[in-house]
Amino acid sequence: MVQRAYRYRFYPDAEQEQLLRRTLGCTRLVYNKALAARTEGWYERKERIGYTQTSSMLT
Repeated sequence: MVQRAYRYRFYPDAEQEQLLRRTLGCTRLVYNKALAARTEGWYERKERIGYTQTSSMLT
């Protein structure tokens, strides 16, 4: 099996850069909140919180 990797570079304009920063900021916030909930569940209650439970927290 051959594995390949591709590297791309792009140069967003100011509006695209602002949108990318906002989007990545939102995804970082959601990820960190989900990670905190899973960590808290494990260390405080010895409870495993899976993907489906984490996903249901979004709504």
